Amino acid sequence: MSTARPVNCIIPPYILDKLLDSEDSEARQAALDTLLITARLRGERAVRAAFAGAAAPSDGRRTVFDCEQEESLTNAVLARPEDGPEVADASVNRAFDALGLTRDFYKEVFQRNSVDDKGMRLDGYVHFGFQVNNAFWDGRQMLFGDGDGKEFSNLTGSLEVIAHELTHGVTDHTAELEYHNQSGALNESMSDVFGSLVKQWSLKQTAEEADWLIGADVWTPGIAGDALRSMKDPGHAYDNPKFGKDPQPDRMSKFIHLPDTKRGDFGGVHYNSGIPNKAFYLTAVHIGGFAWEAAGAIWYESLKASSAKDQFQDFAGTTFQKAGELFGVGGSEQSAVLAAWQEVEVPVRGVPTGVARVRSSAVNGNGGTGREDGLAALTRQIGALNDKVTGLAKEMAALKGTR
Repeated sequence: MSTARPVNCIIPPYILDKLLDSEDSEARQAALDTLLITARLRGERAVRAAFAGAAAPSDGRRTVFDCEQEESLTNAVLARPEDGPEVADASVNRAFDALGLTRDFYKEVFQRNSVDDKGMRLDGYVHFGFQVNNAFWDGRQMLFGDGDGKEFSNLTGSLEVIAHELTHGVTDHTAELEYHNQSGALNESMSDVFGSLVKQWSLKQTAEEADWLIGADVWTPGIAGDALRSMKDPGHAYDNPKFGKDPQPDRMSKFIHLPDTKRGDFGGVHYNSGIPNKAFYLTAVHIGGFAWEAAGAIWYESLKASSAKDQFQDFAGTTFQKAGELFGVGGSEQSAVLAAWQEVEVPVRGVPTGVARVRSSAVNGNGGTGREDGLAALTRQIGALNDKVTGLAKEMAALKGTR
């Protein structure tokens, strides 16, 4: 498994690049400062990765610090500990509450004890730097910029942004998905998936009620209705003269090939995450109800069962297998997973494309004996295919073990 972990941040580099070309000198400077800070944090994280050891477990205890617009964490002052009261600073309280909601979501829904499942403490640093247009997970703690007030408001203002960043930590402690190309896009997608689920869980929204937007509360406060990303409709989160059109693809035929470099977004990880994002959205709405109960469980168990170099097709196969294990082979949940991946043009190995269409015609037919026969046949077919997928997965695991 790879140990190279870039610092994770919510704002895609292609948006900061647009700001570098802005006619507004303050917007250009804020973007440049943000990019320089990101590069520095990336270097600091690489240095820390060379040393063993971590903070003592604390059952996810929260502590929020105030950087007072400096970039030094060592000079930050304690603003609110786990047992401290609400304070006058709204940024401190928002960070504190969001850290707690994310922690509680993972504990109550998936029985996970904090980011590392060992009670890792949750430290947040607000007012990090001057008008920094980003929020960061640096492998150990959360850092929140205040935004420039024009293109971004204070980054503590979005629950799904904070949950997104903390989920990078969950991924680091499970699959360790390498942060480039398809595995990197999966890494980003996992954070969007669970970031959105934390928001839905906190609001008790069903999949149909949720907006499936990422960062709408902090992105372009002067423009209503847009967001950094849309899981429901990748490629349509925003469209305006300043930033152009959302570039995310929603299917493999639109996959964006970029160099595996910092300037190339490590192979387009923030672009191509739209494809697995759409697959999760489709799975959730096909199943219906609360998305964290079935679709979320399938994705979480699949994340734990994945490995560092997994590609979209690998993960699709894992979700198909886990759906069968959790909810029954040939059941509606497994069929929903299959249909979702097929819609975004990611095939599940060993499963013909027509299988999902068979289910659709059976379910949407006129009912009666024919409908029951169709579903029974589909169940048998998926059961046989599931066995094949399981066998292939074991063979792939054996091959990986011999490398």
